[in-house]
Amino acid sequence: MLYYLFEYLENQFSLTGASVFQFITFRAAAAFILSLLISSIYGKRIIDFLRKLQIGETVRDLGLEGQKQKTGTPTMGGVIIILATLVPVFLLAKLDNIYIVLLIITTVWMGLIGFLDDYIKVFKKDKEGLKGKFKVLGQIGLGIIVGSILYFNEGVTIKEQLPIEQQIVLKNGKKQVFGEAHKSTKTTVPILKNNEFDYAKALSFLGDGYEKYGWITFIFITVFIVTGISNGANLTDGIDGLAAGSSAIIVLTLAVFAWVSGNIIFADYLDVMYIPNSGEMTVFILAFAGALIGFLWYNTFPAQVFMGDTGSLTIGGIIAVIAIAIRKELLLPILAGIFVAENLSVILQVSWFKYTKKKSGIGKRIFKMAPLHHHYQKLNYHESKIVVRFWVVGILLAVFTIVTLKLR
Repeated sequence: MLYYLFEYLENQFSLTGASVFQFITFRAAAAFILSLLISSIYGKRIIDFLRKLQIGETVRDLGLEGQKQKTGTPTMGGVIIILATLVPVFLLAKLDNIYIVLLIITTVWMGLIGFLDDYIKVFKKDKEGLKGKFKVLGQIGLGIIVGSILYFNEGVTIKEQLPIEQQIVLKNGKKQVFGEAHKSTKTTVPILKNNEFDYAKALSFLGDGYEKYGWITFIFITVFIVTGISNGANLTDGIDGLAAGSSAIIVLTLAVFAWVSGNIIFADYLDVMYIPNSGEMTVFILAFAGALIGFLWYNTFPAQVFMGDTGSLTIGGIIAVIAIAIRKELLLPILAGIFVAENLSVILQVSWFKYTKKKSGIGKRIFKMAPLHHHYQKLNYHESKIVVRFWVVGILLAVFTIVTLKLR
């Protein structure tokens, strides 16, 4: 809203300083500061409100040290993250940008699914919360919406770098490096030199004209990633500060990729896919990062509030959609390695237990407990030490992810 206000003031009255709102970097920095202030200042009031309503966490006894003391800690704190993200976005972002619209839809959609799950747990006293199949249906639904918009909306295009022999010098002296904007199902493959892959090629066995069915593969991949990453974030939210801190690291890294992908100069210099108008996502991403860091003020050990599924499912959904929108989703196994490891630990634990029980009648386990962070708790590591070490690993993965911009 402020973007349009200052644009009007500049055009009509040539207001000094109003043009600064045209710069993504300024609005992104302002969104970060504003979201950080909202989540840290008003977060305390929301926590007090949740405590007043007796919206406390019911903790199952898993035999972990310090677990019982967490019973009654306010949950549904993901509301803090959502509000602290959306308020700066509505104030500072271009609301007619398709990528911003997509991220707002994702935030509200996943927030509602998570809120419903937490509501059932807290108010209906059902520890299982929303049934798993309904969660998955919600995630699949979002994946279909996101995939369809990214494929069919005319505002979503890419520009590919022209071969050197086709690059021409324009009248203003600048070189035309990129071709015309067009629809595409291409994505970026990390590390490889010729690092673009077209999802439509997965259907090349259909023969001539297979490209027109590329949307099927693209939407399927989108659904898979949205579901996997949102579940990974949900599983990571098991000890104080782990999910929020790990997510902040991932999100700040994605901000770099979003800004580069939406800036024609840096996209050319770093030889990455140029995605017109995608740089606007940087405003949303930094607002989201500020909200996560502000929330972390109250979520670090000993936590004064838990984000609940309201926060964790929303976080995973947003990260997945950002990565897909900037065509960097194949970097997520590296960048979101913490989420992937948590997911895999549960899959391996359950699969191995069922297999060994079927073979020998006695189920065996790979880890002392899954998800992975609980395994280290069972090894008597203090949860603060586990969290910080996971953050360190997350930072290393983030650095390596950024390095892949030139590592090919």
